[in-house]
Parts: sequence; C-alpha cells; structure tokens
Amino acid sequence: MKNWDLFQEGLKQLNISLSEQQLQQFETFYEDLVEKNKVMNLTAITEWEEVVVKHFLDSLSIVKIVNFAENGGEKKLMDLGTGGGFPGIPLKIAFPELEIVLADSLNKRITFLQGEIEKLGLKKITAVHGRGEELGRKPQYREQFDYCVSRAVANLSTLSEYCLPFVKVGGSFISYKAGNAEEELAKAKSAIHLLSGKVGKIESFVLGKDNHRTLIQIEKTKEISKKYPRKAGVPSKNPL
Repeated sequence: MKNWDLFQEGLKQLNISLSEQQLQQFETFYEDLVEKNKVMNLTAITEWEEVVVKHFLDSLSIVKIVNFAENGGEKKLMDLGTGGGFPGIPLKIAFPELEIVLADSLNKRITFLQGEIEKLGLKKITAVHGRGEELGRKPQYREQFDYCVSRAVANLSTLSEYCLPFVKVGGSFISYKAGNAEEELAKAKSAIHLLSGKVGKIESFVLGKDNHRTLIQIEKTKEISKKYPRKAGVPSKNPL
C-alpha cells in the first residue's frame, strides 16, 4: 500500500490541487519508472515516499517562483536533460495546459518517455533526442520557450549556456539546485550577463525532512549572441 498522505500534504503546501485521474497518472508513472529502472538507469531513487518527495514534489516546487496560470496559462516549457522525465512529466500531469518538450542526450530514455506520454494520455508534450548545444541552435527550438528548466547536475554557468538559448526574450531559465547555491550563483554572474540573462527570483526551502533545495530564476533580457551555445562539450569543459 502506498502512503498518499505525504504527497497530499506536499501538494497542499504548494497550493496544488489534483484530480483522481491526475493522481492515478502519477501512480502509473511511478510504477513504470521503477519497472523500467531495473533494466535502464533512470533514477537512483525507487522507494515510493522518496520518489514522491525527491522527484514529484521537487519537480512541482517550481510553483514557488512561477505562476503557470497567469496570462491564460498556455506556456511553452523546455525540460533540458530530463533523464527519467523530471521535472517535465510531473509538471505536465499537474498543469495539462503547459506545452512541453522533454530533451535528453540518451535515446533510450527518450524512447521510454515517448511510451509514457502515450500511455498516460498526455497531449501537447514531445520527447526529443539531442544535446543542448545542438538543439539550442535549431530554429524550431531557439528562443521559442517561455521557460527552460533543468534539474541536471552541472554548474550554473554551464547550465545557463545550455538553457538560455531556448528562452524567449522576457522568459526565464529556472535551475533546480541542491543546497545553498549562493557561491555557485556568484561565480555564474558574468556568464549569465554574457548570455543576455539577469538573476530574478531565488527561493531556498526544505523538502520533506532534510532535502535542502534552491530554485534560481534567470530572466532573458534580450536576444542571445549567435556565438552561444558553443559546440558540443565546450560549455561543460570550459564554462564561461
């Protein structure tokens, strides 16, 4: 038996209300994720309560700094380095009006996510295979999104170079970070400026008992230079 109290309490704290159908979609996704994880590396976390806190509620915690419902609610969101589908799949289940692209450099993950999108009956969401440096130069993705989000483990300078090329002027890149990110943010400020961004809201909080998290919003102020992103591998090896 799954304990739903933890999920319901977390949703309440985030002021998110889900229907029975949406809760069922979360349960189905959890079961498929754990099953597929036996043969493919999607997540190191498989216990229900841990997945609820560290994947589902963590993904949804973006509502602390973003109101998806404003201005009609039909926003476009790129989830770069989605891995097992986080934060994109939980966001799509909770906010069906979002138009989402999930991107990952490992095709096996994309195949899994495409199957889940179909099984869960999700609309206006696609999963694409590719590296951020390549996708960010394609006209159908470059500066086309209201939001680009990433829970990928990389320094903020590198993530900004991957993510800001996808964001429209006036939109935001939102980075999910563990712990306190002040030092990392200070190191990334010149890179953010080079990439036509400015630091917006920063929200630090604790999820569950002891999961210290920080959300960093970087707003896109003008069109990005055609120099960025640099070619594959360079942003991670040589951050701005």
